[in-house]
Amino acid sequence: MFRSALLLIIGLALSGCLDAVELVNNSSSTYWISKSKAAKIHTNVLDAVNELRVENDLYKISLSEELNLIAKAHSKDMYEQDRAWHFGSDGSSPLDRVVRTGFSGQLLGENISETYESELETLNAWMQRSDTRSIILHEKARYMGLSWYQAGDGKIWWTQVLTR
Repeated sequence: MFRSALLLIIGLALSGCLDAVELVNNSSSTYWISKSKAAKIHTNVLDAVNELRVENDLYKISLSEELNLIAKAHSKDMYEQDRAWHFGSDGSSPLDRVVRTGFSGQLLGENISETYESELETLNAWMQRSDTRSIILHEKARYMGLSWYQAGDGKIWWTQVLTR
């Protein structure tokens, strides 16, 4: 009895050390981004975001190649740091990254994700949270950048940047 209880306590303690994303992943459900899928991701997300914005009586936004490059660099940097967060390995914030490229718009927000899910599943997850949803549906948003980095194990590091 004591041994069973001890094993249960140890198991529960160790499960708290695991990343929840890792628990739900299995190789059969990993979304792999092929070249043909990659060619459609920006359009898929832009169309979905604009549909959400129109439903909420907001202006449609445009895709910015400059912001895509910012998002791409940050996605790879998050992978290299092995954590999804808004600060770069050089200490840069999302605002720093937009300003140093010379982009003339004003940063409204950045959404990030570390997942095994597709672009539309990731967008849906962002829309379920009030903080990330408010960035996507910001009334002053006019431009979006989006990119990703997919690691060898299939994990995808997504970055979305919205500006005015």
